Amino acid sequence: MAALGEELLKVVNRLQDLVFNTIGNDSLDLPQIVVVGSQSSGKSSVLENIVGRDFLPRGSGIVTRRPLILQLINVPSERDDRPEHDEVHVPHTPASVAGQDEWGEFNHIPGRRFYDFQEVKREIDNETARIAGNNKGINRQPINLKIYSPHVLSLTLVDLPGLTKVPIGDQPGDIEKQTRTLISEYIAKPNSIILAVSPANVDIVNSEALKLARYVDPTGKRTIGVLTKLDLMDHGTNALDILSGRVYPLKLGFIGVVNRSQQDIQGNKSMADALSAERDFFRMHPAYRNIASRCGTQFLAKTLNSTLMTHIRERLPDIKARLNTLMGQTQQELASYGTDSFTGKEHRGSLILSLMTRFATSFISSIDGTSSEISTKELCGGARIYYIFNSVFGNSLETIDPTQNLSPLDIRTAIRNSTGPRPSLFVPELAFDLLVKPQIKLLEIPSQRCVELVYEELIKIGHTCGDNELARYPRLQGKLIEVVSDLLRERLGPCSTYVESLISIQRAYINTNHPNFLGAAAAMSNVMQDKHDREKRMVAAEEKRKREARRRKEIAAVNGDQTPEDHEDEQQQQQSALPTRNAVRNKESRSMSPAVGRDGHRLTHSVTAPNGTTAPSGKDSFLNYFFGKENGIRDSGLPGQSAAGAMQGIGGSASRHVSQNLEPSIAASFRRGDTRPVSMPEPPVAGLTVEEMDAQDLGFPHDPTSEGPAMTEREALETELIRRLISSYFNIVRETIADQVPKAVMHLLVNFSKDVVQNRLVSELYKETLFEELLYEDGVIKQEREKCEKLLETYKEAAKIVGEVL
Repeated sequence: MAALGEELLKVVNRLQDLVFNTIGNDSLDLPQIVVVGSQSSGKSSVLENIVGRDFLPRGSGIVTRRPLILQLINVPSERDDRPEHDEVHVPHTPASVAGQDEWGEFNHIPGRRFYDFQEVKREIDNETARIAGNNKGINRQPINLKIYSPHVLSLTLVDLPGLTKVPIGDQPGDIEKQTRTLISEYIAKPNSIILAVSPANVDIVNSEALKLARYVDPTGKRTIGVLTKLDLMDHGTNALDILSGRVYPLKLGFIGVVNRSQQDIQGNKSMADALSAERDFFRMHPAYRNIASRCGTQFLAKTLNSTLMTHIRERLPDIKARLNTLMGQTQQELASYGTDSFTGKEHRGSLILSLMTRFATSFISSIDGTSSEISTKELCGGARIYYIFNSVFGNSLETIDPTQNLSPLDIRTAIRNSTGPRPSLFVPELAFDLLVKPQIKLLEIPSQRCVELVYEELIKIGHTCGDNELARYPRLQGKLIEVVSDLLRERLGPCSTYVESLISIQRAYINTNHPNFLGAAAAMSNVMQDKHDREKRMVAAEEKRKREARRRKEIAAVNGDQTPEDHEDEQQQQQSALPTRNAVRNKESRSMSPAVGRDGHRLTHSVTAPNGTTAPSGKDSFLNYFFGKENGIRDSGLPGQSAAGAMQGIGGSASRHVSQNLEPSIAASFRRGDTRPVSMPEPPVAGLTVEEMDAQDLGFPHDPTSEGPAMTEREALETELIRRLISSYFNIVRETIADQVPKAVMHLLVNFSKDVVQNRLVSELYKETLFEELLYEDGVIKQEREKCEKLLETYKEAAKIVGEVL
């Protein structure tokens, strides 16, 4: 059974070397003994007593500033007949023949033996300073030291920095927190045995080592207590109750030791003399002589050895399961790196074809959304393209205002310029064409941006394609990405040109016969309806105000008071009487002369009725007023054609329904012969003419600082009509572009690239002269593969040994 334990410990030591050398951490969670104690508690002296050599640095403050993984390996004194020596792979050196049977080795200096343990001490100091610096700070990177000796029992110990409270010198301010964190990482592992070192001349309740051990091992199942400095206790006191387990119970118990004093160390007292003095102390002490066989460094070493062996055997099934898991993970990692470089042209060609096919498949599947590695954190690939089409491009089109950059004066100027020197009979259609074409041009910028975004997304997809095996060959991967980028760049030009032509096509022919186009008649009806609705709201608001004033007046009359509104009502009655008198005078003047508009043109032919009033001619109507000059439609050279029929030239067949949609108030105004289409009470607005108020009702406030005269009522109506026609036609074109641009991008850029990507890769890169260059392997990946292969072999060997002992 002892031989089995020795064999298991060798396996554990070899695994420990490998995981620290290859991975850099104890991923296998191997069984080991972790030494924990406060500063100057004597833990370094305990380790030196176990080894029997003075090899650890000493001094003030924190001396152990990096974890020291100490592997004690027992070897026979006759080294020529030790098969175990060959199994631990100790290299032969000429010095080993000289009769020296104790030496140390560091993992960071492979192949070098240290027979002088003072050199071991200096190397520990130098290696600590190299990583942790010359100050008193600590570092978590361990130092691995093996000591081969016939005088030691096989053990694996980890010496950690001592616990300290107050930083001294140039130590960091949080040195206590750093130390506790480092110690907790080691002792928290379930496979670690905690060796808690406490000085006997300090009350046990103040032991920092036991406090940390209880935190991670509350039942004390894997904690061994060590009491040092028993010879320094006050006379008349002893630690018998603690060593007997009556004060602080631990399953593995307490062991008392006596280390060399500082005077002994300075006097170069040998280890053999120190161990002999320790045995005499326990045999001769009246309190400890009955338990002397369970005290001392030799008993501690045997206890640690047997405890570690037992612990390894108990944890062996877990170690084997962990090994199987690590072998599976390492095998997968090795498969991702691929095998060694192929030899022979046939193998190289098939490898390149295979990698090209996988790259093209990855590119296509990323677009189609069929990739096995779909991200759950963000949109990518085809989903990103869909987002560009529907959210980015769609929203950018919706934010465009069809007439935002057209002021009322711009529209009026276009109307006047399109008529030339002639007065217009209708709202000029040429003005609509001139104004709507630049507005359609506004759709080109977001359309081209949509093409660019999709192109950028495809480039991104190309850079993310491939796997770890392709990453082995950086030159091949770079060439694949370069070919795909060139292909997409070639397709970007034709796609952008076609999208630009879509906008030009829409501007080339303005189809006012489109079924969804509003038309002039419907637009005019909407304009008049909106104006009528606004006037009704103004009248309703005025009536409401009068009712409120009348109610307050009645309440005031009951109370016998006079309200301030009485004076306002009188002023309003006087103001309202003035337009009435003006209307009577205008009525008398119209009975004697033709009706003349504000712009000086005669609006209608009027006749005087027998009762003295003026009535409109049967050929006149509201449409004659708005669209006609002089004699209206009758004088336009189109005899027998109605006004509604004449409007079809700009608004389509829907104009014949205008007269049916007119409000009764409009029809009544025709019967009365008023020059205004609707006779509604005008609100008293100081400082505004009737034309300015009409323009304001249509949404065009009069700006006295603007160039040119204020708009007349006719010009305001014409401007609003053109604005609505532009908006109607622009919305039709916008819907068409929103549908056509994504289709063009998918056909000319996305789908085309998917269809030809593999053929393009083969035609550009499958050339025998390029094979050697393309299959150049990255040096870092090659090293990682070799390290992974070595680690896998080690895991397999360890699993084989563990399988034999189980």
